[in-house]
Amino acid sequence: MCAAVLFAKQMQHGLMFKRQGGRMDIFEKCPVLENEKYMVRLIETGDAEDLMQVYSDKLALPFFNSDNCHGSNFYCSKREDMDNTIIYWLKEYHEYRGFVRFSVVDKKTGQAVGTIEMFKRSSEDSYDGCGLLRLDVRRDCEETEVLYRILSLVTVPFYDWFDCSKIATKAAVYAVDRIEALKKAGYTKSEEPVISPQGISYYDYWVIQKV
Repeated sequence: MCAAVLFAKQMQHGLMFKRQGGRMDIFEKCPVLENEKYMVRLIETGDAEDLMQVYSDKLALPFFNSDNCHGSNFYCSKREDMDNTIIYWLKEYHEYRGFVRFSVVDKKTGQAVGTIEMFKRSSEDSYDGCGLLRLDVRRDCEETEVLYRILSLVTVPFYDWFDCSKIATKAAVYAVDRIEALKKAGYTKSEEPVISPQGISYYDYWVIQKV
């Protein structure tokens, strides 16, 4: 989507932002992005039923990135688990300003088919100041073209929204469709691990640099 169309959609949704030091503050008002297939917006409690199809699926679970998440793997076996997870994600956004968890909505069906988490990382490793992106999707959406459409929609706007010049995301070696989507979107494999505050090293990250 071109900048003019994005600007028009932001105006339509009332999504022009306060700025901090010359950049917008995504924690004041969360933007909406759209292409012909998907809408990406702040997660809502009403997404729980749809997202149960993502987070209750044990076969989708291995594609989620739970690195440095204090032992959580995001598996939700009950609706109550999903409700509580969304409440926590919204609290991180509204109160702690730690990260933004977006829902990915299929515009044809109106269903949330996945989520994206994004934040700017502060660390002692090579990913300091880097935007870290987690992308979880329903199992039938773990396909190259679907993932590429989502990545190509969010990557460039995220540079500005999160004040970063590099974005990193994980794709395990068995995530062949995800790896192909990342290549197609311009990401390259990094040999550097993400290192947790406890000194644990996590590998299989792909990065893209703002041009």
